[in-house]
Amino acid sequence: MYLGKNLRYLRKKKGLTQSDVAEKLDVKRTMISAYEEGRSEPKLAALNILAGIFNISVDEFLNRDIETSGKLLQQKQQVKVLAITVDTEDRENITLIGQKASAGYLNGFSDPEFIGQLPQFHLPQLSRNATYRAFEIKGDSMLPLGQGTIVIGSYVEQIGDIKNGKTYVLVTATEGLVYKRVYNALEEKGTLSLCSDNDLYEPYEIPGHEILEIWEAKAFISTDFPDPTAASQPLTLEDLGKMIMSLRTDIRKLT
Repeated sequence: MYLGKNLRYLRKKKGLTQSDVAEKLDVKRTMISAYEEGRSEPKLAALNILAGIFNISVDEFLNRDIETSGKLLQQKQQVKVLAITVDTEDRENITLIGQKASAGYLNGFSDPEFIGQLPQFHLPQLSRNATYRAFEIKGDSMLPLGQGTIVIGSYVEQIGDIKNGKTYVLVTATEGLVYKRVYNALEEKGTLSLCSDNDLYEPYEIPGHEILEIWEAKAFISTDFPDPTAASQPLTLEDLGKMIMSLRTDIRKLT
C-alpha cells in the first residue's frame, strides 16, 4: 500500500500542512502524521475524504506510487524521437496527416521514411522556431471546425506543458488521433480531460501514459466558411437523441 507515501507527496504538492488536512478530516494533526508514517490507517470514510481532497480514486491512493509514476512518465516524454522532413533550403516542412493516413500515423509517427511519403508544405505566417504537423479532422465535436478542416499544430515536447483550455491534436495509444480542448490533471489524477466544443459530446479522461504525441493548435485551413445562422438552426432528431443519452448518463451519476 502506498497510502502514507502518496498522502505526504500529494499534501506537499498541494501546499497543505498536516494541520490543514487534519482539519478537513476533523482529526488531530498527529493522526495525519501517523497515516503518513504508516503507524495507522484511515477508516473508509476518512479515506474517501482524502481521495476527494486530492481528486484521485481510492484505488490510486492505495495501489499506485503516484510520485514515481509521474517521474517515469516525464522521462518517457523526454526520450521521444520526432521524425521531420526538410526542403532543399533546409527548412522544416509541415507534414499533412490526412484522414486516410491517420491510422498509419499511429505506427509510423517516428519513422522518417513514412513521414517523407506524406504531403509536405509551408505556411509563411508561422514561426520557423517550431515544428509543425497538419491534421485533417473528422466529425463535428469541435464545431465550428467541422469535418475535413485541417488543423496545424506546433509540437509540444513535455506533456506537463499542456495549458488548460487550449486545443490540441493528441496522438494516443487507444483513441488514435483526437482534436480536443484539453485540461491537465496529471498531478492530481495522472490523466488529461478531453472536452468537445460541441456540447452534445461528453468530456472524457485519458491516462497520461497513453499520449504518444502532442500538437498545440496554431492555425487551421478550411474550404467551408462559418455559417452565422448555425447557432439558431433547429435541433435534428440525432441532436435530440444525443442530448437524451447525455441526460440519462448524468442522472445515473446522481443516483
